Amino acid sequence: MMRNGASLSDAVESAARAGDLPAIEAQGLSKNYRIWKDERARIRAPMYRAASALAPIPALRRAFASEAAAQVRDFAALSTLDLTVPRGQCLGIVGRNGSGKSTLLQLICGILRPSAGSVRVRGRVAALLELGSGFNPEFTGRENVFLNASILGLSQDEVKARFAEIVEFADIGDFVEQPVKTYSSGMMLRLAFAVQILVDPDLLIVDEALSVGDEPFQRKCFARLERLREQGVTVLFVSHDMSPILNLCDRAILLHKGRLMLDASPKVVASIYQRFNHASTERAESLLAELCADAGRESKASEEVALHSAETGADGLEPPHPEYFDLGLMPDSTQVYDSMGARIINPRLVDSAGFRVNQLKGRGWYCYRYEVEFSEDCVGVNFAMLIKTLMGVELGGARTMPANKPVDMVGAGSRHGVEFRFQCNLTQGVYCMNAGVEAMLDGRPSYACRVLDALLFRVRPEQDALPTVTVDFLAQPSVRKL
Repeated sequence: MMRNGASLSDAVESAARAGDLPAIEAQGLSKNYRIWKDERARIRAPMYRAASALAPIPALRRAFASEAAAQVRDFAALSTLDLTVPRGQCLGIVGRNGSGKSTLLQLICGILRPSAGSVRVRGRVAALLELGSGFNPEFTGRENVFLNASILGLSQDEVKARFAEIVEFADIGDFVEQPVKTYSSGMMLRLAFAVQILVDPDLLIVDEALSVGDEPFQRKCFARLERLREQGVTVLFVSHDMSPILNLCDRAILLHKGRLMLDASPKVVASIYQRFNHASTERAESLLAELCADAGRESKASEEVALHSAETGADGLEPPHPEYFDLGLMPDSTQVYDSMGARIINPRLVDSAGFRVNQLKGRGWYCYRYEVEFSEDCVGVNFAMLIKTLMGVELGGARTMPANKPVDMVGAGSRHGVEFRFQCNLTQGVYCMNAGVEAMLDGRPSYACRVLDALLFRVRPEQDALPTVTVDFLAQPSVRKL
């Protein structure tokens, strides 16, 4: 699909000739809305403007003009956004509600016209923006499949050839012959997603729709999205859940109040977005600006938590192991949440002999330790840890207490030592660890302090090792001739 009035067939042909041209190019893209003071303001405003033009006295003209301006204000849903998305890339789009995510997608799809700037899209676009969009509630599922597919540019014969596959993927049984108005939200999603991904799109847009589906269907959808990526389809994926952003996307952008704040790797965007979401209301705006102005600012945060010390015993910690502690294995992506009454100090890994290590042996036992200082009384306290891949995919973690049985009260001025003993059932590679202090803040569970990417550790390679990928399940293979 292309803006500027080109037909769909022209767009697809143009895309075929385009070669390596980007799938999406947006320059200075803006969308403004007029917000009226009240229902009668639309009538009053032109009257005031007319009175201003006819008033004989300058003071009256200014007064009427001022009243006309007071009846309406402009709201910038999206402001001067520049964005280029190469073909075949999966772009994650994150941001709070009202940040401009849906507006951007609607501009890309051609549903909205920009107030300023331009957007160019090459290829056939399929979009899941809102459940039921493009569906006629009075039509049956079958009729809506033909309607939606024809809107996307497929002929009747092409839809007939793919109908059985669409119905099989949607897995809604005989409901395909029932009016869509009788469908649940999950059934609506199944059918809508099945149509969108089976029309051979060049660009697929998914806006939070998959959050409605059940887990088996979500897995089915993500598996199909991965296949589309392998086939070179460009994907725009909006989610408040960072897991699919980290697992699926090659790149991510962070929007806030209509502005593009950050364009970076999914891991960097996710960590900054999480820290922004857990900051206090007073601090959140300035924090986001600081973090996005310099995504490398995390190195300063790394220093603040004193992750490691090269001098034996100088910081009161366990001495580093001369063979299994690499001074150069330091994270450059550490993010420290603003303190809400607690501070995490000295996260480190210790082996069974009491030495600090960051080079681990597969299947060995280790302790993850850190201290916490409380500057305020905290209720509902829990201490936590998490292990992730370098890409930010969460592998597993633990709390000191069950989520529903936290520590009732921790007093200001107290200091706690936290330890998690675990077996390293990971294959060779480098991994990250988080540390967190959970507490009830303003009546809801949140973080009194949290450190993302507090430290790195490497699992050393083993000769003749059997496991593959990431987790070592201690499988014991055997083969016998039958």
